[in-house]
Amino acid sequence: MCGIIGYIGKQDAQSIIINGLKKLEYRGYDSAGISLINDKNQVIIKKTQGKIANLESILNHKDNGKIGIGHTRWATHGKPSDINSHPHVSNNAKFSVVHNGIIENHEELKNMLVQEGYSFASETDSEVVPVLLEKYNQGNLLEAVRKVIEVLQGSYALCVISSDYPEEILVVRKESPLIIGLGEEENFIASDIPAILEHTKKIFVLEDDEIGVVSAKGVVVYDSQGKLVDKKLVKVNWSLETAEKQGYPHFMLKEIFEQPGAVRKTLAGRIKEGTVNLDLDIEVDKIDKIAIVACGTANYAGQVAAYIIQSRLRIPVLVNFASEFRYMNPLVDENTLTIVISQSGETADTLAGLREAKSKGSKILTITNVLDSSIPRESDYVIYTQAGPEISVASTKAYITQLIALYLFILDFGYRKEILNKELVASWLSELEAVPEKIEEILNRSEVLEGFAKNIKDAASMFFIGRGLDSVSCLEGALKLKEISYIHAEAYPAGELKHGTLALITKAVPVMAIATSKKLVDKTISNISEVKTREAITYCIAFKNVRDIKDVDYLFTLPDIIDELAPILTVVPLQLLAYYTAVLKGNDVDHPRNLAKSVTVE
Repeated sequence: MCGIIGYIGKQDAQSIIINGLKKLEYRGYDSAGISLINDKNQVIIKKTQGKIANLESILNHKDNGKIGIGHTRWATHGKPSDINSHPHVSNNAKFSVVHNGIIENHEELKNMLVQEGYSFASETDSEVVPVLLEKYNQGNLLEAVRKVIEVLQGSYALCVISSDYPEEILVVRKESPLIIGLGEEENFIASDIPAILEHTKKIFVLEDDEIGVVSAKGVVVYDSQGKLVDKKLVKVNWSLETAEKQGYPHFMLKEIFEQPGAVRKTLAGRIKEGTVNLDLDIEVDKIDKIAIVACGTANYAGQVAAYIIQSRLRIPVLVNFASEFRYMNPLVDENTLTIVISQSGETADTLAGLREAKSKGSKILTITNVLDSSIPRESDYVIYTQAGPEISVASTKAYITQLIALYLFILDFGYRKEILNKELVASWLSELEAVPEKIEEILNRSEVLEGFAKNIKDAASMFFIGRGLDSVSCLEGALKLKEISYIHAEAYPAGELKHGTLALITKAVPVMAIATSKKLVDKTISNISEVKTREAITYCIAFKNVRDIKDVDYLFTLPDIIDELAPILTVVPLQLLAYYTAVLKGNDVDHPRNLAKSVTVE
């Protein structure tokens, strides 16, 4: 899987595809390739391991076809290599394919094709597709594609070109995102909007099992039964400028500094006269349990929400990693509200979890950033976070806006269920409206975190400790440090140190403590003393008015806020710490190794 782009029209396809692939670099990848049909009606393929710059170095600029497809790959089957890179080609060199997803029965299909005399060059699952196209081709590309997908099992977004059909690109989507961009006498295909945003803001979003026939003159879409689909036109409201760095050295730093504005956008129009206005028609009286399903950073946002829902609303909450949820026969039913959280709205594990919950009768509330993505389209209720495009692989503003959306939901749900009174809701909303200024205050002292980073950049391991909600914030802080600095980092509830983890604490292991819970701060201070006794260098994030935190080596203070809203603020210095540490280590901050932005495979 990773990034797909296609073009057909009157312009030079090669330059459009290469520029589009560069717009998809944020997704993370290990190889890149391009396939064109040139003026001599030949399929030309260039592909290589490594960065797009490597691909550019082997391109022949005389290959100036008007139709082509491109791909950045993140390895699932077969190691990163030139031969395993996409696009893949049929034995007769007439069909070329790029693929996101996983063909689960590729071994069975490959064995069948080998017995019939076909051969394979790569270790990938994807190569079976062009070989099958060659096998089934009988003079109609659409029919050949239909026959191929009838035998495929798994998930896929496919783009197909063929020298036998040089005036069309065939596209198919099943459980892996794909969009078609509409132009004047030209059309575009992409796995994600930024790849084509400079050319068009008018798109079709393909649904599962839809097939698109894309030519320079137009687009025709069919459903799984072969019937024409009247697609809804979606107009993208992002500007190209919002997807550029705007002078910041990395997208991640830009997105950290965009968080005050992102919070304002998420709150905009959703607070009215001291109450929450989400337009969610949830039958709150029927809900006696909540399940939260998400991956990675989004899961930690869910854990924050679960803590508050259970402590304030007294409703049981089941929080699960989406990759495990559907395999555990989860205890959800028609009286359970399942909250699904995904930045991209395309996370494969999360989508599968949504479908599992839905099959058991649960209503689905989705929190996502991307309009018209797969997950909200299958949900009963949606809260869009309005974070804008997040380019860096490590999530920052998406996490904070997910928290904001969850707080709004909790206040709305709790008030409508007559558990939270109007005065409490109004006071929390007032605090939320002040959050952007408080984040700005933290950002204005970012050089303090850069100083901390200089101290920890050579550490082999680091621990994050806290109590209550602080222990959840520690999970996100440790994840950020792991993702981009490659320092081993672990988060522990501070009270658990004495049950084994203290054995790993030495003067070579820095410890970050978060101490914002006023009712637990004394206990956290005691835990800090425990690691200090083992000679650990200690760092601490706490409110300005906490005077008792003296026994730490380095302290970063936060503006005051209600304890339960503290996770919104505590994550900002943790993001900055991870960022500056990665920069000092010389890492590729926006494209950390082995990771991809939108994880569309299981």
